[in-house]
Amino acid sequence: QVQLVESGGGLVQAGGSLRVSCAASGGTFSSYSVAWFRQAPGKEREFVARIQWSGGLTYYAGSVRGRFTISRANAENTVNLQMNSLKPEDTAVYYCAASRALTAYVARDFRYWGQGTQVTVSS
Repeated sequence: QVQLVESGGGLVQAGGSLRVSCAASGGTFSSYSVAWFRQAPGKEREFVARIQWSGGLTYYAGSVRGRFTISRANAENTVNLQMNSLKPEDTAVYYCAASRALTAYVARDFRYWGQGTQVTVSS
């Protein structure tokens, strides 16, 4: 049973940085892609970034490209999202998700989800 556990959320001022992490267990992740989504109050869940576990190919939403970096640490089975130059509009609950579809970026294509971690950016 695949399990994903996020950590590292918190409160940061605009322009600051924060890193959230996703610890994965219960599967062989070399055939998965892992993505970060976020959901702000009253809004739909939106794609943020994705990494293919094998090969490390990445893909970003336009709103975060150049500011956020997704990476994986194979030894720890962890996927990190480094967020720089944060803006108040980045405030949301950030979710980690895993899919066998290596190019997925739509929430319905991700079968496994973490519980989410809150990121709040103050102005």
